[in-house]
Amino acid sequence: MTGIVSYGAYIPRYRIDRKVIFKAMGWLNPASAAYARGEKAVASYDEDSLTMATAACMDCLTGLPTSVVDGLYFASTTMPYKERLNAGIIATALNLAEETRSADFCSGLKCGTTALICAIEAIESGRAKNILISAADDRLGKMGTAEEMMFGDAAAAFLVGNDDVIAEFKGSFSLSLDFVDHYRGAMSKYGRSWEERWIRDEGVDKFIPAAITGLLEKFDLNLSDFAKVIYSCRYPAAHKKIARKLGLDPKNIQETMMNQIGDTGSPHPLLMFIKALEDARPGEKILVVSFGSGCDALMFEVTDRISELNENKGLKTRLDRKCELTSYEKYVVFKGLGQADLGLRAEEDIWTRWSFLWRNRKTILGLVGSRCKVCGTPQYPPQRVCVNPGCGAIDKMEEYPFANKRGRIFNYTGDMLAASFDPPAIHGQIDFEGGGRYWFDFTDCSLGELKVGMPVRMSFRKRYYDDRRDIHGYFWKAMPKKEDE
Repeated sequence: MTGIVSYGAYIPRYRIDRKVIFKAMGWLNPASAAYARGEKAVASYDEDSLTMATAACMDCLTGLPTSVVDGLYFASTTMPYKERLNAGIIATALNLAEETRSADFCSGLKCGTTALICAIEAIESGRAKNILISAADDRLGKMGTAEEMMFGDAAAAFLVGNDDVIAEFKGSFSLSLDFVDHYRGAMSKYGRSWEERWIRDEGVDKFIPAAITGLLEKFDLNLSDFAKVIYSCRYPAAHKKIARKLGLDPKNIQETMMNQIGDTGSPHPLLMFIKALEDARPGEKILVVSFGSGCDALMFEVTDRISELNENKGLKTRLDRKCELTSYEKYVVFKGLGQADLGLRAEEDIWTRWSFLWRNRKTILGLVGSRCKVCGTPQYPPQRVCVNPGCGAIDKMEEYPFANKRGRIFNYTGDMLAASFDPPAIHGQIDFEGGGRYWFDFTDCSLGELKVGMPVRMSFRKRYYDDRRDIHGYFWKAMPKKEDE
């Protein structure tokens, strides 16, 4: 059988109450009070769709060797690069084999489900055994708009294969329609939306039911056959209207999480799918529908292996791991909605030259060091000469990845003079289990939270952005974690 082997999710640590946004910008658009309920997830200054997708993929691959992956698909409407394979950066960060097929899926908001369908079809064809797909978005809404209130940031990932399947793929139905509800041109930072009533009445109210009906007719099924029906819609009234139109039982409708994380774009129906899988029982059927330039409808049947999946994967713990972002001004700086002066130190020309990055791609993007074949001592960055004073072997090294290793804080410091969007800049040395020590920046924490000996995990983050050359640079940072994570 072909279907979902594993899943993973990533929700940023920061959440902002929509009332905070309305308090700051409601004077410009008082009507936005209608959206000032709940909160949304906010990517930090060192996160984007690519880093969130990487985190979701790492979560998805927990307990699995990367060698099982022979394809990687990345879906997003907010990719950092238009002409550089974004999936290729993720593949390098995950230390996937160089012969791994990588592809980007973009533009329409249903690109996440489209990537999932393409991965399933590749597995069904027999040309691939396991394909990893991830969808992530960090869309921007102009200050004072409904989009600013609603857009949230997150990522979802699935490993698709034909062994140890937890949810078997049963079929799909798609609609491709050039219906313009929200669009963003090639040179635009912000998207534009058409009138909301038009989007509701002529868009979601018609297309989502049409996709669901099309799938039911194609496979001769009834809605009562499904334990959960998933469709993403940021308009609560329209969401309920669709349910009434289809005659859906409320207990069979998957909660949208709009008031917890916001409208996260391309990953949203996939995140809802993960939430449904976390509570699913063997034999249950799940219907997943996406919306954006048409619709994709996919159906799955949960297998007995669902109970064997690692409980730390997915959304359950990540929804509760949060830090309130109480400053709208900080939100504006993090999202690049306004410019902040970081001082002269921020003007340093720090971008990594392409030739150097190519030669050291595994070291920089994959956090790959070396381990001595003679004495087993790990070292980062990789060395020709073993650092063990009792060994000193030369050119007897093998590659050794550190990104998935646990670590503990050896020392740390806070620096108010260094350029930082979230001062003080915090950095220190990390001791890795099994050996190895290196100096890293810390992320998703405050100086007061840290202690020597505290456990950390590595997180792939945006290291810099060079606005002169439009270059996004990435590296790994240390992130404190609980002992049981």
